Amino acid sequence: MDRKDFLNSIGISAAAFALLNCIGCKKNEPGSTADTAGPTNVSFTLDLSLAANAALLNNGGSLVTNGVIVARTNTGAYIAVQRSCTHESYTLNYQPGSSRFYCPNHGATFSESGAVTGGPTNRSLTVYNTQLNGTSLKIYS
Repeated sequence: MDRKDFLNSIGISAAAFALLNCIGCKKNEPGSTADTAGPTNVSFTLDLSLAANAALLNNGGSLVTNGVIVARTNTGAYIAVQRSCTHESYTLNYQPGSSRFYCPNHGATFSESGAVTGGPTNRSLTVYNTQLNGTSLKIYS
C-alpha cells in the first residue's frame, strides 16, 4: 500500500467513526421533547433505613429512581429533580462539590433548584417536592 492509499483509508475510517458517534449521540428528533420533560404525577417514598437508599444518609449523596434524581445537598436538605437533561434526555449527574446537576454528554449544567446555569439547553429541570418524616422520604409532584 502506498502513502496515498494509506492516508485515504485512515481518512475513511475516521469519517466513519465520527459519523457513528454523531448518530449515536442524537436521542430525539429535532423539536421533540420525548423524555426531556420530567415524569408527571410523581409520588413515591424512600425508606432511608434500607441499604439501597444509603447514599442519601450523607450530605452530597444521590440516587436515581422512578425517573428522578434524589439528592442530599451539602447543607443536608433533600432535593429531587427529573433525571433527564432537558436538552436530549441523557441522565444527569449530581455534583455536590459544585452544587449542581451536570449532563456528561453535552455539558449542560443546572443549579440545585433546577435552573439552567449552562447550555446547550435553555429549559429548567422539573423539580419535585420532598418531605422527610423519620426515615421515610416522600418525593411528590
